[in-house]
Amino acid sequence: MVDRSNIIWHHALITRSARQKMNGHRSLVVWFTGLSGSGKSTLSHAVEQRLHEIGCRTLVLDGDNVRHGLCGDLGFSEDDRSENIRRIGEMAKLLTEAGVITLTAFISPFRADRLRARELFAPEDFVEAYCRCPLEVCEGRDVKGMYRRARAGEIPDFTGISSPYEEPITPDLTVDTGRLSLEQCVDQVIACLKDRGVLPPP
Repeated sequence: MVDRSNIIWHHALITRSARQKMNGHRSLVVWFTGLSGSGKSTLSHAVEQRLHEIGCRTLVLDGDNVRHGLCGDLGFSEDDRSENIRRIGEMAKLLTEAGVITLTAFISPFRADRLRARELFAPEDFVEAYCRCPLEVCEGRDVKGMYRRARAGEIPDFTGISSPYEEPITPDLTVDTGRLSLEQCVDQVIACLKDRGVLPPP
């Protein structure tokens, strides 16, 4: 157990509400989850592009990119995957306090880890967006050759092949990335943000 008795939270002079007012929109996190190849990264960046075009402050936290730095010390065991998601949740919380619309693109295969991330936020500040795409479609895309290597036994603990993916039971948003066009998927996410009052009126 780490002794935190000498660590005191320092309250910022500039509040989240002040940052949101300056930005002209509310902040929150959209947590994209789904199998490898389901389109999480592609969709999150396309949503960010659409939001950028209307003047929103955004940041995408992408699974592979984060593992080059913040989580570069973690592997893919169940414990390491859980720690990876814990760190991302805390980072997304800081960005939300900074007034940023944060889009995370992580497989985040375990429901318990996604729930722990959700519990860091007020209900209105967290959207679990399930990128629903059949395994055979994800495997057919396989742009990185990961499924082929996993099938060959070259990659242990690969989600969907040798490690489980626990589908969201009641996600805030389900996007059929295996069936819909990218533009249609982006439209769904933007509509969700409008429904939540995140974006300013046109």
